Amino acid sequence: MQYTAGPRRSAAALVAAAAAAVLMTGCGPADDGAAGGTPSAPPAASVPAKPTPTGGSSGGSSGGSATGGSGGTAPSPSASAPGGGGAKPCTIDEVKVSDAEQAAVRPPGTGTGAAIVSVTNTSKHACTLNGFPTVAGAGNGSPGKNVPMAITQSGKASTVPLAPGARAWTKLTFVNVQGEADGYCVSGATPASFPTMVIGVPGAGSHQIAMTDGVFAECDNKATVTAYSAVKPT
Repeated sequence: MQYTAGPRRSAAALVAAAAAAVLMTGCGPADDGAAGGTPSAPPAASVPAKPTPTGGSSGGSSGGSATGGSGGTAPSPSASAPGGGGAKPCTIDEVKVSDAEQAAVRPPGTGTGAAIVSVTNTSKHACTLNGFPTVAGAGNGSPGKNVPMAITQSGKASTVPLAPGARAWTKLTFVNVQGEADGYCVSGATPASFPTMVIGVPGAGSHQIAMTDGVFAECDNKATVTAYSAVKPT
């Protein structure tokens, strides 16, 4: 009986040792090989922190731009300035040349000296003037008897836009008559007087006008003229 009990205990001990080895095998490095079943979750991606707004409260208070750092609302384009382009040169039917008035600044003497002439746009649309006037003493109602003046142009011509009702001006400066009564001309010529004169407007024909006071009295049939301008000369 002693010989049979010994082997049974040895067999039981071997079974226990084998079971312990199996349990130890499940807890050891063999778990790494079993990881092919369910993969572990990847680490969460890092999210950059949002910049802290500067110069204002987090609620988008009034007075500051509540834009998220991209620059705010783009400014709307400025309105185009109204253009004066497209207006055509004034025609003879679109303007009226007023009677001349004596200029405040004129050469010394007793004649007309200098006169201011205005041109008004009488049409219902804009037009333009550009250039210098021509001047002729009117031939008593007969254009064939007009006496053209020798013209000296003063200044530089430029386009003058005229809205309906607007005016442009030119100044006529004559060789003035000297002395009293009929007077005399420094050149020795005989003074001339014209009740009316014919003023030419570039592109807008010829217009016969008078003086608002008196007649045109001048010497040598010469005149210095300024270009038509939006500024009234003196």
